[in-house]
Amino acid sequence: METLSKYIPKNAIELVDIVLQNHPIHIKIVKNRTSKHGDFKKNKNGLLQITINNSLNKYQFLLTLIHEIAHLVTFKQNGRVKPHGMEWKLNFQHLMLPFLQPSIFPENLLPHLANYLKNPKASTGSDVHLTYALKQFDEISGKSFIFELQHGSIFTFNKKNYKKGNKRRTRFECVELHSNKTYLFNQNAEVNLLKYDE
Repeated sequence: METLSKYIPKNAIELVDIVLQNHPIHIKIVKNRTSKHGDFKKNKNGLLQITINNSLNKYQFLLTLIHEIAHLVTFKQNGRVKPHGMEWKLNFQHLMLPFLQPSIFPENLLPHLANYLKNPKASTGSDVHLTYALKQFDEISGKSFIFELQHGSIFTFNKKNYKKGNKRRTRFECVELHSNKTYLFNQNAEVNLLKYDE
């Protein structure tokens, strides 16, 4: 708990300690991964482990921690089931409920969290409003979400340049300028804006 307490809101420490006493697991804090905030897995030696990115703000970290503990609880109860199926959703909602209080999460985050938890998805990134609300607590990175950029904007992602195009349901078509190939980007992908080119 001593290490974890540096990454989560102060008023959540006692509740997290109770959750971990009921569901002990090895937690490893790792360098930032662009593809995920955290994961739950069973290692080759049979050890169950959660990993969480060290770059997350304290509210995103707490949300990710409880998300992954919900995977542990679901695994203990049901063995292997659909990763983000009904069993996981119910466990995640049940585990998160005690944390939904203004002494832990800022008031402007709580409505977005409550709405997301009605039917939680595999990633908080699927909820534009929650992602945007959580981002307000990040250290300033100079990055923008794709949905914030104007149509035709040129941006960099993973050392490649793209041009933002049309929206397709929840994702944007973006043309990689070197190859002229079109890729679909999640509307919450964080990118570096280069210029507006419309």
